[in-house]
Amino acid sequence: MREQFNTVTRARLRTLLAIGYALFIVYASLSPFVGWREQGLSFVDVLRAPLKLTYTHFDATANVLAYFPFGLLVSLALRRNFGLLTSLFAGCAASILLSLSMEYLQMYLPSRISSNMDMLSNSIGAFLGAVLAVSITTWTHLFSRIERWRSHVFQHGKEMDYGLALLALWMFGQVNPSLPMLGNVFIGELARQPFAAVSTDQFDGWEAFAVALNLLMIGTLMLTLLRIPRKVISALLVVLSAVAAVKFFTAAVLLKSWALLLWINSEAVLGVLLGMAALFVMLRCSRNAIIKTGAAVTLSYFVIINFVFSSNSPATAKSIYQWHYVHLLNYNGLAQTIAFIFPVLLLLHLWQTRRLSFH
Repeated sequence: MREQFNTVTRARLRTLLAIGYALFIVYASLSPFVGWREQGLSFVDVLRAPLKLTYTHFDATANVLAYFPFGLLVSLALRRNFGLLTSLFAGCAASILLSLSMEYLQMYLPSRISSNMDMLSNSIGAFLGAVLAVSITTWTHLFSRIERWRSHVFQHGKEMDYGLALLALWMFGQVNPSLPMLGNVFIGELARQPFAAVSTDQFDGWEAFAVALNLLMIGTLMLTLLRIPRKVISALLVVLSAVAAVKFFTAAVLLKSWALLLWINSEAVLGVLLGMAALFVMLRCSRNAIIKTGAAVTLSYFVIINFVFSSNSPATAKSIYQWHYVHLLNYNGLAQTIAFIFPVLLLLHLWQTRRLSFH
């Protein structure tokens, strides 16, 4: 089973996901990356400070949850070349080193607080993730079924691993409940409570168009990944259902009760319907036409979100959250950053796969 678990393809995908998640942590820890200056702090004093000096239950829980996936992914990536204990200790060491680096750099950001309690909770989360990583390699029956399912559904190769990592990146950005379904404009100060009268000028055609382009982008990506492209509609519905379920859960946890379903708006519904209709048309096109259309769609989406929606900011959504921790602003900023870089990364994927054949 170790040979099956540690194939080059699977190790490459886990490595890509671990690197991507490390970049997420760097962004969340250091954004907005401005105001750097010496504040007369000593990192030794930070390490020696009483643990509960800056402690809150929310911070501790958030830090444990934030580093749990990193410890999991790093340890899984290391399992290709190392044993259980080495993967466990190396995964924890990498996580602790990352946490120490982030807390050290935060000393130079006036808007952030460097805390030894954060480092401790980060380390606990990473350790739990690493323990899970080295444990699941013994779940032979589960991984056997996952391997058969992946071989049946997705194509193989380094381009496909990159594409699957892109799919995970897109889904990660989409679960933010302060963004409409497949949308790009944060739900803002003017958000309506349910059942209020809707004025005719509140509908945004550009947002609906962007939703349709967003759906076509992810549809094009899945067309390059699937072994049977004609199943893209059903596969896309599964992905969207998973995103909607997580989006609803995060909305229930983070948003005010009256804002629970604001991420389902008329622009999103219309955009999804238009995008699905266009995807049906794309299925009748040749492979080269699909790649070219996908590239054109991606470029159009990039232009719209950066020039049409340029005034929208992560802070716009603060009124709909039931909490106002800085983590939520970073969470929104991360979603905005993913929306910015995803089209560029998708164009790279389309360029890499332009000469590959669909099966």
